[in-house]
Amino acid sequence: MEEIVNKVAQSGIETIDLEQFYPQGEIVIFDLKPFLFMEMILKEKDFRAALQSHDWEQYRGKNVGIVCSVDTVIPMWAYMLVMTNLEPVAAYAAFGNAEFIYSTLYLRNLNAINLTDFTDKRIVIKGCGDKRVSEVAFAEITRLLRPVVKSIMYGEPCSTVPIYKKKA
Repeated sequence: MEEIVNKVAQSGIETIDLEQFYPQGEIVIFDLKPFLFMEMILKEKDFRAALQSHDWEQYRGKNVGIVCSVDTVIPMWAYMLVMTNLEPVAAYAAFGNAEFIYSTLYLRNLNAINLTDFTDKRIVIKGCGDKRVSEVAFAEITRLLRPVVKSIMYGEPCSTVPIYKKKA
């Protein structure tokens, strides 16, 4: 009987599962609209008072996107005031909607990778999983790895799509 050889295991290909870098924690939105006079005009004194009386603890440990859902002029310092209250309690806060926060956190997680671990290696970026991995993550991992790896493939080690191969 002939021995079964796992050629994939012998190939030296390493798989990166982008789900490992998936942003952790709940993403919530802080909307300035309810803090505006008639939900349209920012009155500084009233705005400051409303922010002071707001329960900021509800954002503890969460990822917060700051938005204004009404089309009106908001002075830049208003976003700064909101951030001064969010920064001490939120896990992460930034101006932007939930998709922006998700993408930013994904990028931050990917940029923490030690790229020297992948020098001259053959890499497969896993294509399927249980969570939705955004296009941002696939593009960023390619940008990060391309300068250091021997090759990048997409899919599963047994069935890949070639993406990049270093010229000899």
